[in-house]
Amino acid sequence: MDEDKWINVDPRTKKLSIRFRVRGFDKQFYISSGLKDTKRNREIVRTKRDAIANDITLGRFDNTLESYQFRASSKPIVGAITSSKKYKYDLQQLWECYTEFQSSQLEKTTILTKYRSTANYIGRLPTQSLEDAAKIREWALNNLTHYMAWDFLNCLNRCCAWAKNSALITNNPFEKLTIQKPKRKSDEDHQRAFTLEQRDLIIQAFENHHLFSCYAPLVKFLFFTGTRPGEAFALTWGDISNDCCRININKSCNVHRIRKGTKNGKKRVFPSEPGSKLQRMLLNHRPESYNPSDLVFLSKAGSPMNSGVMFSFWHEWKSNRGEKTYKYPGVVKSLADEGHIPYLKPYSTRHTFATWAISSGISPDKVALWIGDTVETVLKYYCHPEIVSAECPDF
Repeated sequence: MDEDKWINVDPRTKKLSIRFRVRGFDKQFYISSGLKDTKRNREIVRTKRDAIANDITLGRFDNTLESYQFRASSKPIVGAITSSKKYKYDLQQLWECYTEFQSSQLEKTTILTKYRSTANYIGRLPTQSLEDAAKIREWALNNLTHYMAWDFLNCLNRCCAWAKNSALITNNPFEKLTIQKPKRKSDEDHQRAFTLEQRDLIIQAFENHHLFSCYAPLVKFLFFTGTRPGEAFALTWGDISNDCCRININKSCNVHRIRKGTKNGKKRVFPSEPGSKLQRMLLNHRPESYNPSDLVFLSKAGSPMNSGVMFSFWHEWKSNRGEKTYKYPGVVKSLADEGHIPYLKPYSTRHTFATWAISSGISPDKVALWIGDTVETVLKYYCHPEIVSAECPDF
């Protein structure tokens, strides 16, 4: 999505607003933010805009716009000193300052994902006063998973440590309020790769699904190449040779559809033999007429792919009927619920490719080259010999 798509400045009030259209509705939707056009306020409006765009993509758009309104805030203006309070700024103000400071040092995608996600949690807090740090920790423990609470409190701790070093506050109230990092469950490391039979069962289920058969080519591509999902989302037809035997992996895309380099900055070419499953799939999937800049994989609505869309068809999808929201398991979750396969996240397609590639006799250094990683990482994280049988089927 373009950084400021849908965002406008009202010519009458000079305040930021959001204007957009949604397929199936005749009218144009309009939301006033009540915020002046500043760099910080644009970040706030973009966060709201991104939430609306995700709801549209996932089919849960609130056409009343009630859940998207900008609520009035009672927080003091940045810089205003209140003698009755120990701290000059509240938590949201510090986080905005910290985000602005970090934005010049971190990748834009990190700011759009990690930092905006934390900002959303801060917006849900019952209090944003630093004097209520203990209450904030209690809220995190009661409303978030153990891991999310641990991560959230660590973010607040780093923010306040920066604010203290920047002379914005005199002490860090979260310094002693962090919690112990949760231990990884033993079963999280178990079977992070599918067997080939399970892989083929998943592919067949997608091909035959009445709603999600359009995603079968993407699922095949992930299983047949070990590509990271974000890299597949950013793939264009110009990255693929005419015979579909050479695939250039040189960029990635996240939930906000921002294209950047691959995860570790490594560009690579994935080779595909003539007549292979991968080549046949790409030749069948490629439209008769296309532009080199056209994305290879799109959502069912024709929009760019993102992890939110993939979550809906892999794990769970939602349907809004009136005021009720119904949840349905995605294709892989359904197979797991029926006992046919273990439930593994989409990234397991990468583990599955690496495990079976090495099992079929391909050297680890070549597999590392193909998936854009180091040999050490491939051997440590992407090999699961416990699921590999002695006789390897046609890989």
